[in-house]
Amino acid sequence: MKRFFDWFNNLYPVWLVTLAVIAFYKPQTMLWFDKPWIFWSLAASMLGMGLTLSLDDFKAIGRMPGCVALGFIAQYTIMPLAGWATAKMLGLEPGLAVGIILVASCPGGMASNMISYLAKANVALSVVLTMCSTLLAFFFTPMWTSTLAGQYVPVDAWGLCVSAFQLTIAPVVLGILIRWRLPRTADQIGACGPTVAVLAFTLVSGGIVAASADAIAANFGKLALAAFALHVLGFGVGYGLTKMLRYPESIARTVSIEVGMQNGGMAASLAREHFAAMPLAAAAGVFSGVMQNIIGGIAAAIWKRRPPSA
Repeated sequence: MKRFFDWFNNLYPVWLVTLAVIAFYKPQTMLWFDKPWIFWSLAASMLGMGLTLSLDDFKAIGRMPGCVALGFIAQYTIMPLAGWATAKMLGLEPGLAVGIILVASCPGGMASNMISYLAKANVALSVVLTMCSTLLAFFFTPMWTSTLAGQYVPVDAWGLCVSAFQLTIAPVVLGILIRWRLPRTADQIGACGPTVAVLAFTLVSGGIVAASADAIAANFGKLALAAFALHVLGFGVGYGLTKMLRYPESIARTVSIEVGMQNGGMAASLAREHFAAMPLAAAAGVFSGVMQNIIGGIAAAIWKRRPPSA
């Protein structure tokens, strides 16, 4: 069974793109997957993340404070500013600009851990950085979105804060508490965590594509270009900055991946909740999820052939 789940999880980009295409051409197949389903499926994936975390993961922060600080600061500076710069450079309309900035202001995505493994990066650091950025997303995501997207549309920063808290802190902390008090139960449920996350974002993508099919069709080129530019900037600047500071190759790869890969599902959910009148805002989260996996997969394939010397 474990081999099947591993096989299924490794083909995540295939399921994501396939269902998105089906939902685009046949929206009625996924229109049922609306806001309540989107919220609870993502909360379940965050719970799965919490179930995999232990005290040792938090202790790991103390063993590599410099790397963690660098990765965290890069995550919440490079990407939000890259999102704002992308919106400005491409002259994006308000809905798409808000969506790209929201994606860029979200924490790292869990898919980054898998890409880090494939790229022979530092997986432990990747897990810690994803955890840290997720736990503090309830503050940084609303703060950056309000600051950078407020010029396009009024942003309910407090509402975003509450939603981000419900999507991240509450389920992750619940998962950690279950692991602390019921470790065997956590092991049994947590083993399905990555698969739940794959299913969650695949279905979220399908639901949002179905609901925004017309808007996506009219703006496909700009959506794809904006998502591509955002994630290339994230991967490139994250890697370049880390190498400039003379960190080892494995650390540079990890920071690059963590900065370049965002929680597109969270962005899409927040967009559906708080920017419902702008379908392109949620669509940006979907395109982000597809594009970052393509870019991350290509980077991992290249790096896998060149094992880091340090």
